[in-house]
Amino acid sequence: MRLLIQRVSKASVTIEDSIVGEIGQGFCVFVGISDSDTKEIADKMIHKLVNLRIFSDENGKTNLNISSVDGELLIVSQFTLYADCKHGNRPSFINAGKPEPSELLYQYIIEKCREFVPKVAHGEFGADMQVALINDGPFTVWLDSEEIYT
Repeated sequence: MRLLIQRVSKASVTIEDSIVGEIGQGFCVFVGISDSDTKEIADKMIHKLVNLRIFSDENGKTNLNISSVDGELLIVSQFTLYADCKHGNRPSFINAGKPEPSELLYQYIIEKCREFVPKVAHGEFGADMQVALINDGPFTVWLDSEEIYT
């Protein structure tokens, strides 16, 4: 599982000219799922996500997690996080998870995040989405379960 986390001052996702999810201060999280991912891996990644201390405290140090700042989450599925660009110029997505199990795990992630963060907005799995965000910092963090939990 791969998470691309951007600390944002606001973010939204639009499908066919309608905003389907939007947040204020918090994280815009792009989620890539592979066939080897499980609920156990998702739980570990969510634990890491909600405990990341990348918000500034009163001294300007990144010491606060999302709960400490009443932050919000925007979760967006993005299979392209598994792009393999090793050969040629056209990325291969063979390492991305199959749609049906990936969508179930994506929905699980959204629901599980709601146990930790009161406002969790999201996109639509497999949809053509436009994501708008203001990256605060900019501050972007990459989490890969194979690097963290293997």
